[in-house]
Amino acid sequence: MKQRKLGPKGPTVSAIGLGCMGMSPGVYGPADDATSIRTIHRALDLGITFLDTAEIYGAGHNEELVGKAIAGRREEVFLATKFGLTRPKGGSGYGALGVDGRPDTVRRSIEG
Repeated sequence: MKQRKLGPKGPTVSAIGLGCMGMSPGVYGPADDATSIRTIHRALDLGITFLDTAEIYGAGHNEELVGKAIAGRREEVFLATKFGLTRPKGGSGYGALGVDGRPDTVRRSIEG
């Protein structure tokens, strides 16, 4: 797998990353955790080291799923996760997202 350096002093990651959003139910339809975990393991086996997730994907399900999948292999992974995206009250899906970058939101997201 080709590698890329992120910035002049940044880490080196795989040139191809794995976006994990579709591994949570409701994003693109149903999802299966066992299949998703096998997919992440296969990606790691192939040298893909860059995984992308977000707390909004599956209302936290995605970050938990990725955490289970990389347990015991964390040192192989550069993990990118996004936070601060909000849905309107009663909203679902990914349309009309808001942004909340207040310091208390940042702390809550990191702790989560």
